[in-house]
Amino acid sequence: MNLDEYRRAARAWLRENVPSEDRPEGDPLARAKEFMAKLHDAGYSGITWPKEWGGQGLTQAEERAFAAEARDYALPTYVFSIGLGMTGPTILDRGTDRQRERFLRPLLRGEEIWCQLFSEPGAGSDVAALQTRAVRDVDHWIVNGQKVWTSVAHHADWGLLLARTDVEVPKHKGLTMFVVDMRHPGVTVRPLKDMSGRSNFNEIFFDNVPIPDEHRVGEVNDGWSVAVTTLLHERLSISAGVGMGGRKDDPASLDALRQVVDTDDPLVRDELVELHIRRRALALFNQRLAQETRAGIFPGARGSAAKLLLAELTLFQADLATRLVGPEAVLGDHPLAQTISVAPGLSLGGGTNEIMRNIVGDRVLGLPPEPRVDKTVPFKDLKVGTQE
Repeated sequence: MNLDEYRRAARAWLRENVPSEDRPEGDPLARAKEFMAKLHDAGYSGITWPKEWGGQGLTQAEERAFAAEARDYALPTYVFSIGLGMTGPTILDRGTDRQRERFLRPLLRGEEIWCQLFSEPGAGSDVAALQTRAVRDVDHWIVNGQKVWTSVAHHADWGLLLARTDVEVPKHKGLTMFVVDMRHPGVTVRPLKDMSGRSNFNEIFFDNVPIPDEHRVGEVNDGWSVAVTTLLHERLSISAGVGMGGRKDDPASLDALRQVVDTDDPLVRDELVELHIRRRALALFNQRLAQETRAGIFPGARGSAAKLLLAELTLFQADLATRLVGPEAVLGDHPLAQTISVAPGLSLGGGTNEIMRNIVGDRVLGLPPEPRVDKTVPFKDLKVGTQE
């Protein structure tokens, strides 16, 4: 099938199978899982993932073609975004064949939902300062601690957990990555409400939760290198909107704004052109990074640049919509109100803008790094978070 035929087939499938946004009946999560299974069985989930692990084994060309056709639809895939964009690619890159066989196909079919367990109350931007402990017990690890700001954890079946396994070494060297059963007794998930009124993220408590050693991802105490892989995928997936679905009627989109503002005003047209340029530049940058990744070229810290560009674009778009539409845009019942209220979150989630700039400056531009006094200090000797 050539690319044109592929696009026509995808267009026809989407027209027939994307559920209506006006369909209120039934359980939204059940409907999302049903759709994800149909998406996979039709060949549109895991388009570039290897066939042996449940993917379609196709190229970036097919993935871009499907994304272009899906742009006009609100796909109910947000709850799967962490698995599709972050934890799944990490297991694909760093997991064992047994882990890939067990976890990836159910993830791609929407049978199991994933979350990512990194941030803690005392370790947000400085993830390596985390204090959740995993202690070896023969062929298991016993986990105690707390995570926070964890998206979709209230729906998750599995989580990718970064925990401290050695306090005698510097903070980056004593971490290990695990797959944890989010339904296990001892795992408590408490939703948190953001200023939009929604509860998409959570705080999680672990109380003597056992994890089999076969669910360890990577080597013991090499969790930071696995986490770097996850963070790379996280920033690339956030900037590219992997699994986010989308809204075809986004009130802050360029097309929507053109309908409600005075486009005869040259200053307004200049603002709209600026929005178009920023969106197009980010799309092309994401496309280049995706092509390089599939070709085996590691994007590295440039993934942080993509995430920073998206956060700044989202804030610019919300600010522009507010300025062009007027103060009523922020009122609770206005279509723009929720878009504006969630915009600041992207400058925090996945790493703050300040952290992204530090990474780009240090690892892309070669600027002098910030002074670090804790690189060689054993974790037990550091005063971090709530540690006494």
